[in-house]
Amino acid sequence: MPVFNFSVDEEYAKKHNELLKDTRRLQLSALLFALVQLAIGVSVYLFVGGGLGWIVLAVFGVMALVSLALIFVIPQQVGDAAKLYGTYELVPAVIAKVNPRDLTVMALVNMNVDPTAAPSYGLATRTITRLEGHERKVGERVPAVAVTGRRSTHAQTTWDQISPMPIAWGTPDKATVARAEKEIPADLWALLEKNIDKVDDVATTRYDLLPL
Repeated sequence: MPVFNFSVDEEYAKKHNELLKDTRRLQLSALLFALVQLAIGVSVYLFVGGGLGWIVLAVFGVMALVSLALIFVIPQQVGDAAKLYGTYELVPAVIAKVNPRDLTVMALVNMNVDPTAAPSYGLATRTITRLEGHERKVGERVPAVAVTGRRSTHAQTTWDQISPMPIAWGTPDKATVARAEKEIPADLWALLEKNIDKVDDVATTRYDLLPL
């Protein structure tokens, strides 16, 4: 599938896109880790003192600086909403499970790193808390993009982790979401819906990605 071109509402995405919220949580974690490292270094220096204290302080200070640098590196690596939607391919996804406080979205994704190769389909899931513009019911179609993650050193031709990111996280315009749904071939929707009962099997995999 190609990418889906639409006008991304960045302010709307900041409030609703949970992948971007994950990025902000990582930044906060990096800041807290830096403060902890600095506190340890200062504590050891005050307790031990002398040359050894300075060495320990310097080591933890460098580690704290590295953690602080991640605050700026992480969003650059991930990108903003427009970059994400403009980079990753459009895929069919559905609400596969409804829980009291969250939902499980499952997408049919191409696991191949090489997009020109014959598709190697898999099922990828993501647990989310909110999804504006869609009904909260099993089987609800949720057009999304497939954000690729990690891949192992021994299997460089396929992705180990892919996360569906709903189009509805990038725009409140229902007509845009409907257009994305129509651009996905009917046979791909049918293949996904045929396998919706495998959502629990996907959950047993290491990275929520089950080859078909």
